[in-house]
Amino acid sequence: MFTRVIAILALLAAGGVSPQPAAAEENLTVFAAASLKNALDDVDAAFTKTTGVKVVASYAASSALAKQIEQGAPADVFVSADLKWMDYLAGKKLIKPDTRVNLLGNRLVLIAPADSKLGGVKIENGFDIAKLAGDGRIAIADTKAVPAGLYAKAALEKLGAWAAAEPKLAQAENVRATLAFVARGETPVGIVYETDAKIEPKVKIVGTFPDGSYPPVIYPVAEPVSSKNANVGKYLSFLHTQAAKTIFEKYGFSFLVPPKAS
Repeated sequence: MFTRVIAILALLAAGGVSPQPAAAEENLTVFAAASLKNALDDVDAAFTKTTGVKVVASYAASSALAKQIEQGAPADVFVSADLKWMDYLAGKKLIKPDTRVNLLGNRLVLIAPADSKLGGVKIENGFDIAKLAGDGRIAIADTKAVPAGLYAKAALEKLGAWAAAEPKLAQAENVRATLAFVARGETPVGIVYETDAKIEPKVKIVGTFPDGSYPPVIYPVAEPVSSKNANVGKYLSFLHTQAAKTIFEKYGFSFLVPPKAS
């Protein structure tokens, strides 16, 4: 017995036996759009409670995350805030097509600081957001790459407000940074997703962009081809459950797939 213990200790010292790989298999790395943070944190906690698998989530603009995956970042799941960046990875054959699903929907809203006198803004053709901003600026996500900024630009162009708005834009790296501009009172108005506005008590929704003024906000999810994690299937299945649906809808997301039993 003593000889066997000595042999095991020697093997451990030489690095021949390590508990780390088994532990690592119980972790899952999820890259997700910044707007999902609060809801997905709750979904991930529920998943961990159900399965024992820990989820490590990285939140940023979908554009930044897609580029990181392209450059080899180790993601097991990618959730984008638009179809464009999932299509980008699909075009480079970097996601597993059979795992891709359009999971969630969202809406675009106009926000102001909670103590603002603005309210009941009717957003329609001829809408003048530049005038609403007065001497201030308009908070918006990066209009060249970030989904929230792309949606917002599309809406302003469709409504004839882009030309006057563009010189007043305060562009942020993602939608949560856009939200923060308004919450801190640095800009009098901003354009974010409805779900973002709902989680920040320092802002209020003063108007909702009409359907059809911008492409539908869709959040697709898929597994990158680089992932070898056996828990991905469990996680993707959990995202389809009634339990996940309840959480997402609590935060204001629309659920685009038929829910499965938990």
